[in-house]
Amino acid sequence: MSKDKSGSGKFILGAAIGGAIGAIAGILSAPKSGKETRADIAKKAGEVKETADKKVEQGKEVAKSWKVKILDRGKDDEDDKAPEKPEKPEKPAKAKAKAKQSKK
Repeated sequence: MSKDKSGSGKFILGAAIGGAIGAIAGILSAPKSGKETRADIAKKAGEVKETADKKVEQGKEVAKSWKVKILDRGKDDEDDKAPEKPEKPEKPAKAKAKAKQSKK
């Protein structure tokens, strides 16, 4: 039996969203001044942005590696193909007409 990878991905995404909501709720309910709370929110937003940027870069790297694998697989398939057929020779009448035109 194969594991459902999308199910685990959804769970992780849900856990991350839940954690973020919990952190925001904790910050907003803390007995701090508005200025301190805004500073905490700005700090946490910066951390979240850095984490998201790292994940995006990781995703790009994975996409690049898959692209390389797919392109390499395509090149291997091209090598396995039969050689192209040679062009058909021209009919004698057409060859004579071209020869006459080139002499003019």
